[in-house]
Amino acid sequence: MNKDTYVIQRLCRSELYTKFKQAFGAGTGLPLTLRPMNFWDLAHRGQPHENPFCALIAQTKPGCVACLETEERAVNAAQDRPATVRCFAGICHTAVPVKLGNRTIGFLQTGQVALELPSAVSLEAVKRQLVVWGEQVDLSRLRDAYYRSRVLSPDQYSGLICLVEIFAQQLSLTANQMMIQAAEAEPPMVRRARAYIAGHHADPIVLNDVARAMHMSRYYFCKIFKKATGLTFTDYLARTRVEAAKKLLLNPHLRVSEIAYAVGFQSLTHFNRTFHQLAGESPTRFRNSATNRAKEMASKLSARISAAEGLAVGAMRLAA
Repeated sequence: MNKDTYVIQRLCRSELYTKFKQAFGAGTGLPLTLRPMNFWDLAHRGQPHENPFCALIAQTKPGCVACLETEERAVNAAQDRPATVRCFAGICHTAVPVKLGNRTIGFLQTGQVALELPSAVSLEAVKRQLVVWGEQVDLSRLRDAYYRSRVLSPDQYSGLICLVEIFAQQLSLTANQMMIQAAEAEPPMVRRARAYIAGHHADPIVLNDVARAMHMSRYYFCKIFKKATGLTFTDYLARTRVEAAKKLLLNPHLRVSEIAYAVGFQSLTHFNRTFHQLAGESPTRFRNSATNRAKEMASKLSARISAAEGLAVGAMRLAA
């Protein structure tokens, strides 16, 4: 198992992911699955919110292959940003990348949703495809499952994908934090070194001084530290500083240069280069993206509240 797959598996077992998945399913009726880059099975097979129509189609061999190909198309298109594709039946499948630094390590997958009301015409197209495949399916079950497919408007689905994207960014932050944490049974020396970095990352930190404080040679300290954390001392320190910078960048009143020096970088150029390497974008773009996402979510929330208020007023008038 490679390191990226291990991180995804740890995220899958986390309380953060478990609670969000349960809340997402309860609130939307849609499935949600976190998976590594490579997969060999359908994302939502056997899940509580699996679309009954998709489950029925996947029971046939050609249908299962077609579903896997659809999910693969979504994943291939989502290496850098969310992507939605449609299967032969018009059902939407979406993949949202989860990153570690600027590298995609897995995907949040959801969907199995229609953006248009099922119709007799579209159902006939599904039947014709089954005939082409040479598959026989109980037409009564097929019709029932097809018309039970979850239907959302394009705007509703876009809003849900925005929420999933925000959650993917939270998972990315958690993955980065995992990378700067020691293994469960780390040596006391490494634990002390990590605590020292956490408390002094804003100060000039010299490797030789830390190794000396741990009563070790520089070579042996670096060897033990990397074995326990999976990172070199320099990489660990850089990640710690970048994570601290991300929090400060959410404050619009702080200049990027101020943040760079506040978290321990000695030059703005070095800060910008390191931040881009680890976060996949510049500090300014990270700040702008976070601000735009917050504004977009606030706008959508406001629009939905206004719509709900309008419906409530209309209902009260009808009742009167």
